[in-house]
This record gives sequence, C-alpha cells and structure tokens, in this order.
Amino acid sequence: MAVDIGDALVPVQPRSRSKGGGLWRYILIRLVLIIPTVLILVSTVFFLMRITGDPITAALGGRLPADQLAERIHAAGYDRPLWQQYLEYLGAIFRGDFGTTITDRRPVVEILLQYGAATLELAIYALLVALIISIPLGLVAAYRRDRWQDAMLRVMAILAYATPIFFAGLLLKLIFAVWLDVLPVSGRGNTRTELLMAGMDTPTGIYLLDAIRLGNLPAIGDVLQHAILPAVALGLLTAGVFLRLIRTNVIGTLGQQFVTSGRSRGVSEYRLVTKHAYRPALIPIITVMGMQIALLLAGAVLTETTFEWKGIGFMLAEYLKARDFVAVQGIVVMIAVVVAVTNFLVDIVAAFIDPRVRY
Repeated sequence: MAVDIGDALVPVQPRSRSKGGGLWRYILIRLVLIIPTVLILVSTVFFLMRITGDPITAALGGRLPADQLAERIHAAGYDRPLWQQYLEYLGAIFRGDFGTTITDRRPVVEILLQYGAATLELAIYALLVALIISIPLGLVAAYRRDRWQDAMLRVMAILAYATPIFFAGLLLKLIFAVWLDVLPVSGRGNTRTELLMAGMDTPTGIYLLDAIRLGNLPAIGDVLQHAILPAVALGLLTAGVFLRLIRTNVIGTLGQQFVTSGRSRGVSEYRLVTKHAYRPALIPIITVMGMQIALLLAGAVLTETTFEWKGIGFMLAEYLKARDFVAVQGIVVMIAVVVAVTNFLVDIVAAFIDPRVRY
C-alpha cells in the first residue's frame, strides 16, 4: 500500500496484529462460551425431566404406599417450587454433585467414574476404525473422481452414515458371531478376562490398557476380539462423514497452484494425491472432530446396548428403563460437559494448525 504525497509514493506498512495476543483472546472467548453452552444444556435437561413430574414418583410410583412416597418426595425436596429446585441443582453441579440415583442409591459421579472408561475405550476404537476406513477410501474417491469407484464409495459413505447403529450392530453380530462364529457376540471380555480385571488393585477401566499392564497376552487378544464388532458398528457412522470430507477437500486441493505446478513438472497424479494433497485435506477432519465426538457418544448408547458393552451408554439405557430420571439427568449433563470441553479443545487445536481460522 502507498500514499501519494506530492510527486512521491510513500509506502505505508499495514498495522500488524499481535498473533500471540489474538490467539489468547480467541482461546479466552472460546473458554467463556463453554459456560452458556453447558448452562443451556443443563437447563434443558432439567426442565425436560420435570415434565412428567418429580423423579421419585416417576421411578417408584405405584411401588410404594402413598405416605412413604410423599415422605421420600419431601426428603428429596421435590415438593418445593421448581425455581428453587433448579437453583439448588445448579449449585450442586458446580460443586461436582450430579445427584444420587433413585433405584440403587449410588452417586451419579461414582457411576460416571466406573463406566466412563468403557465408553472412552469404545469411542477411541471407533475413531480409529473411522480413520482407517475413511482416509484411504477418501483418497481413492478423489483420485477416481466422477468414475464408478467414486460413485460407489459415495454411496457407501451415505449408507454408512444413514444406517441405524443398532441395525448395523445386529447385522455384524449375525454375520461374524452367528454365521461365521469367528468373533464374540457381546461383552468386553470373556469370564476369565472379567475376573482378571476385577481382581486388579488399581484398574484404569480401559481393558486393553489394563491387560497390557498385566502383560497377559490371552487377555489382550480377548479384549481386542470383543472390541472389533462394536468398534466397527460405531466407527462406520463417523467413517461415512470423514470419507466425504476427505474426498471433497482432496479434490479442492488438487486444483491449487502448487499441485498444478507439480503436475506441470511431470509429478504423477498418484504422488500428488498421496504425498501432497491429502495432508491439507486432513485439517477439516480435525476441525469437525469435536462434533463427531458428540455423535460417537450419542451412538454409544445404541452400540453399548446392542453389544452389552457396559459403559455410560449401557447404564443410561438401563436407568431409562427403570425411569430413574436423576441418574439419566446426571449422565446426560456429564456427557454435555464432555462434548462442550472436547469442542473447545478441538477449536484450539484447529486454531494452531489451520491458517484459515481467524482470531
């Protein structure tokens, strides 16, 4: 940029922006936005749970005499004004108290700690499956653009995303556990592995990690065998999204100037796709991974129920059947917090690696 002063052009440097300060401001804004996001989710869950009445009546109504039911409602404070219950619930959450279940009188935090590791393990497996499937197939779809391979892979991606998880799970169980009899039908391990994990002094709850710590090769193999079907059933859901993203972004990258220059120098199309175009195409995967974590956690409820994988999703389904709305409310709120924090971390990573992010 230049300014005309008389007969001379005097260059004027644009005002520089402090990248470091801008980045920290961006991080602070994203961190602050977690609060209203979680508050809206917590409030929505709280009031939806109260539509059918108080949780004790929903869980124990008809199973206790009227006087005992009224006594328990009063002791829990559910006969007080709704706004007062809401404020007290918010205060309890800020203290880390997500309530106590009605059916088995356990703190919800204890349930989250006990079963959360299983859901985390399943989500990691599913994410690995999604990346293993989507990256090579997305590159093939981009390389064979508008040909029969591309059309077939796009249809497969749509089917993977649109197929209900419970249906995919049942189909996988039918094929690999019933017809072929090569994989376990349910659970996280056989009886021997379960007893082995239960006998550990300080288990992490992640069976594969615990089996590695014990150095027990049969247990490691058993854990991996039990993880294959649920991980594939849940991973296919995310693989469909990732495949289409990679295909679209690789096609876009192939039209960039640096790729065109490489093509003019005689670089093969295969090398352009596999060595130069795919890395920029992975950036959108990272930026949408936060949303996919939410999708994985939502899908974990059906996956864990289908395969009897005893994680948070499995327990959520059990408490829903028991109409234990205190447990349901606590688990859903905790999942909402995890999703909000995960999205925040993904946004920060994206800000570091993606030059298109402005802060």
